[in-house]
Amino acid sequence: MENNQRIEFHSHTVFSDGELIPSELIRRAVVSGHRALAITDHADASNIDELVARLVRLRQEQRASLGLQLLVGVELTHVGPADIAKLARRARMLGADIVLVHGETIVEPVAPGTNAAAIASPDVDVLAHPGMLTLQEAEDAAARGCIIEISSRRGHGMANGHVARICERAGTLMVVNTDTHAPGDLIDMTSAQLIARAAGLGEDQVMAATVTTPAVLLERILARQARRQRA
Repeated sequence: MENNQRIEFHSHTVFSDGELIPSELIRRAVVSGHRALAITDHADASNIDELVARLVRLRQEQRASLGLQLLVGVELTHVGPADIAKLARRARMLGADIVLVHGETIVEPVAPGTNAAAIASPDVDVLAHPGMLTLQEAEDAAARGCIIEISSRRGHGMANGHVARICERAGTLMVVNTDTHAPGDLIDMTSAQLIARAAGLGEDQVMAATVTTPAVLLERILARQARRQRA
């Protein structure tokens, strides 16, 4: 893998609160040096079926011209903790490659217990912008293999330093994501690594959060795709 190629696991389109249709977002990601992009629009029980179906159709009909690896995803957002596991499983059964949960960011009134419920669900890949993540939550994430996000998004990223310290103590895998909503939100590898350094990560962890762990998660996703196709 080229170390300067980004893998982005958190982005939004006009299907939720983003500004671009999927094809334009994908094209901009290609031009800005991405080799893979997950589109993860905000989801709950009211729209999860349509979100996954739209992206599956896009990938099927435009695969040859996409220019990168498109990952079909959702971000479960302001879903009550008791409902996270069943909706994450539903997303997976519908064909989602990746499931994120909108964590307990310090800038929104996310229900307490969301972080813990996301980490406990075997179908959740990434806990996004988890705010004041606890050491116990980070240790549980490390044990299950749930990846914790370091966010470049304004507001959500205000807790990055805390999140990075807690995850380093617990040995939890981290990944730098953008939570892209607008054209200018996508970043290149240099910017991603600056975000990781600004969170207080040392150089080994910077490389892990921007290169190694994204590659591991992508391979995990592709392996699941292959198993699904064989089933």
